[in-house]
Amino acid sequence: MLNLTETQETQETFSKQVPKNLFANVLYFILNIIIGLFLVPFFIDSLGVASYALVPLATSLTGYVNLVVQSLNTSVSRYLTIDLQRKEFKKANITFNTALFGILGIILLMLPFVILISYYAPSFFEIPASQENAARVLFLGVISSFLLRAWGSNFGVSLFAYNRLDLQNLVNAVNILIQVGLIILLFRFYSPSLVYIGLAYLIGAAAAFILTIVFSRKINPHLKVNIKDFRRSKVNEITGMGGWVIINQIGSLLFLQIDLIVVNKLFGTVAGGEYSVVLTWSMMLRTIAGMLAGILTPVILTYYAKERIDELINISKSTVKLTGLAMALPIGYICGFAPQLLSLWVGPEFAKLSLLMILMLSHLVINLPVTPLFAINVAYNKVRIPGIVTFFMGVGNFLLAVMIPDLTGWNYYGVAMAGAIMLTLKNAFFTPWYATKVLGVSRNTFLNSMVPGVIAMVLTGMASSLIANYLQISGIISLLVCGIIFTAIYLSVVWEFGLKPLEKQTAGSFIPVKIRSRLSLETKCDR
Repeated sequence: MLNLTETQETQETFSKQVPKNLFANVLYFILNIIIGLFLVPFFIDSLGVASYALVPLATSLTGYVNLVVQSLNTSVSRYLTIDLQRKEFKKANITFNTALFGILGIILLMLPFVILISYYAPSFFEIPASQENAARVLFLGVISSFLLRAWGSNFGVSLFAYNRLDLQNLVNAVNILIQVGLIILLFRFYSPSLVYIGLAYLIGAAAAFILTIVFSRKINPHLKVNIKDFRRSKVNEITGMGGWVIINQIGSLLFLQIDLIVVNKLFGTVAGGEYSVVLTWSMMLRTIAGMLAGILTPVILTYYAKERIDELINISKSTVKLTGLAMALPIGYICGFAPQLLSLWVGPEFAKLSLLMILMLSHLVINLPVTPLFAINVAYNKVRIPGIVTFFMGVGNFLLAVMIPDLTGWNYYGVAMAGAIMLTLKNAFFTPWYATKVLGVSRNTFLNSMVPGVIAMVLTGMASSLIANYLQISGIISLLVCGIIFTAIYLSVVWEFGLKPLEKQTAGSFIPVKIRSRLSLETKCDR
């Protein structure tokens, strides 16, 4: 059971907050799934495959433009969370204001480059001639919206530090609902255009920015905006860690964002649109893993701040295993039903992408469960070596993404293969090993925790494929019903045979207290 605090009152408060965070994350994830599944066919029908490909391409570029800001925010989160947990509010204000005004300066310096990137995007990417000006507005709106959200995340650190991830998800939900709502309204009342997408992203980001400030002041009144608290000495401390996080982020982007750009440049916008269809599912699965890791990250930082290392190690091990088992179900199910899923979702002509879907998703059962371990490196300020390794392996991924299609003629399948190879090499070996080195535990500690998820995914994928071959899946409803039955069986088997008592206790801590008490009472009555 998670146990972060020293007093009974604060312990109960935390126990109640963890399930709330999980519930909020699940709701936000469901919202993302519904919107993601709706938007892709909506954009393809409204704009066409070639124009739709520019939307994920623009959002992928935000990762590069937002690189410095987000890396510094990672560093700020670490220092500010520790300051607030230790109730050192004067130091927290210095950290907060140094980051707030420092990152604002960086964003202002980046704006001319954002304008240049947006203006020359049609020269670099393959964009239909009639869409060039609309594409410029799309890129400018999307990139600017991410910069605004990034600056607003300085205020959002308070929500992170006090474990109010439910409010963070509310902010994110408002952002995405405004985006989608405006896009639909503008498309319906005027005409489908990339311009309106860029505008909707910017307005949604502005609303989320304001809401973040309101929540931050309510949850944490100790932080005050005051430029006098800006300290150059603190800049060196933050950028010292942030610099290596930047290197890490560059490597991560070369893993996660470069493939779409390579496909666009090598094979054109239509191929980019097809690749983006499958990429949507990869991003959804990454969202699930991020949801689970997001719950754990403030827990790890708090354990570290309170020097409760044994609990940190135990919860990290359990979370890696639980994340692997949780990811095995959707990955195996989606891969097994890939042809039917693609046909029912975006049309029978896209069923040909089922092999690409399997190639892009199957390796995630290894690469996503280690996501919570990144928080250990941040907590211990051990980000230099991971940054270097991630950077050079990211460069290797880019080179392979270009070389494999050229040498084999595998088209965008070769690009997906490159990502699967390099990302798996990094996360199957280096990431779990380095976390054990930082913690001073056995090098097999996290590898052993990853194995059950891999086995579960393989078995789930095989079972799903067999069911898909023998059952006639004629609609979304039958696919959903099949998934619900499959999920119930899977969860029952995993709970009964796949988890140890401590892991069941950890999983139980994410269940709301009232439901947990009721289940315990029913168990006693059955006995």
